[in-house]
Amino acid sequence: MNRAWWPVALIVLAQWLGTSLWFSPNSAADDLMAAWHIGAAEFAWLIAATQAGFIAGTLGLAYAGWADRYSTSRLFALSCVAGAAANGMFAAGEASFEAGLVLRLAVGMCLAGIYPLGMKMIVGWVGAKSGAALGVLVGMLTLGTALPHGVRAYGASWPWQTVVGASSMLALAGAALVYWLGDGPHLLRGQVRPGASVRRALAVFRIPDFRAAALGYFGHMWELYAFWAVLPWLAVQWVQDAHRFGGGATLSVALISFMGIAAGFFGCVIGGRLSLRVGSAVVAGTALASSGLLCLLYPVLPADWLGPRLAVLLAWGFFVVADSPQFSAISARSCPPQSVGSALAIQNGIGFLITIVSIMVLLHFIDALGSAAVWILLPGPAFGLIGMWPLFRQKGKTNA
Repeated sequence: MNRAWWPVALIVLAQWLGTSLWFSPNSAADDLMAAWHIGAAEFAWLIAATQAGFIAGTLGLAYAGWADRYSTSRLFALSCVAGAAANGMFAAGEASFEAGLVLRLAVGMCLAGIYPLGMKMIVGWVGAKSGAALGVLVGMLTLGTALPHGVRAYGASWPWQTVVGASSMLALAGAALVYWLGDGPHLLRGQVRPGASVRRALAVFRIPDFRAAALGYFGHMWELYAFWAVLPWLAVQWVQDAHRFGGGATLSVALISFMGIAAGFFGCVIGGRLSLRVGSAVVAGTALASSGLLCLLYPVLPADWLGPRLAVLLAWGFFVVADSPQFSAISARSCPPQSVGSALAIQNGIGFLITIVSIMVLLHFIDALGSAAVWILLPGPAFGLIGMWPLFRQKGKTNA
């Protein structure tokens, strides 16, 4: 890990820049809804289109075997460039809502070549002890997701096209970094026929540790992206209450959204460091249980408890993503080296299919139910903890 620190640093920086494409429309949600005369339920389709594109991209990569056959760094760089182009067309501001859906679908497909391949690159540089490094990587994905909100908070008067378009420039910088770096020494590359990688990747679900980590990950994904998607709406509610009760008026919706998502960076990094001492399963389980409890708590806090409500949002943002890199680390360690790329792509694809459902359901009910709608997310942490129980039981036997 000490010798690989600088490649890891470049990869996580590139991941941060590239994944700024993910939620770039959310930073301009109000302007887009006004321009297209749509509500929260219709806006959810933009997010869902991105997730659907990501799923199609991951499954396509896994089926073709490209994730295990070709240079990971080259695929990553190409995906950043293509994603920047599609996002730039969206940011041009001339697309209709329907055309915007198509462009966000294209961005999602490109993100499939950024997020899972970034994880594979980390494993390729640091080998099996990847929990801490993956923590930094997913932390940077989290910062990348928060970045458009940060840009919006910094340039509150900028037109939404500038805010969204900034992500394209950042993604191009990420492409240059990874193209220059190249691939690490720890992963094998092989020649496989189309479809063979999918069969091989699906076969790893027979491995108990991989299956338990995947089930935990699926429960985690029901909550994570829906929380990120609904956070601006929760922030609007908080700001309105702040004006009503006379406190915190200096905080904007964009700034609260940025802080709530960016808090996950620290959760991922701290969780990654702790995983070196207590193991990835303990860190993932603790984060999953904590985010579930905070989800349960937030809607019952009184409206005039502005400080506690903001603190809970930030803590929720801290824990909601801290488990993600640990699930990926367990999965990567549990499957054969030649299948890591396709196995992670399949796992990600299923996880993101789950996010479409939770995002659509949550944003459909947020206007009618208010903050109580977030209880829709509670089954995710509960299911995830049940699914990953074999990992806890195995650790208990080891310690005994």
